[in-house]
Amino acid sequence: MDISDWRVRIDEIDEKLIEMFNERARIALEIGLIKKKLGTPVYNPDREDFIFDHVQQNNPGPLSNAAIRRLFERIIDETRRLEREMTEQEGKSDGHQHGA
Repeated sequence: MDISDWRVRIDEIDEKLIEMFNERARIALEIGLIKKKLGTPVYNPDREDFIFDHVQQNNPGPLSNAAIRRLFERIIDETRRLEREMTEQEGKSDGHQHGA
């Protein structure tokens, strides 16, 4: 394999990662909707701790556990942002929009 073959492989992996990140976000949003309907808090620090422990335990390297944690912190931050946006949009559609 030469460098261009490796780059093609990296591009393919990146496309799969994008697909998987989006699927993860869709599932997290569905979980958030269920929690909202049940009246339970969406944010769960124990669940986040579990996620960080779980991904670190399943990390074969070469990325360090600290690097894996940073990556998942960003993923979870983005999921929370999407949940906030979804909640704001629902509030606007329910007639709770201010101004205008």
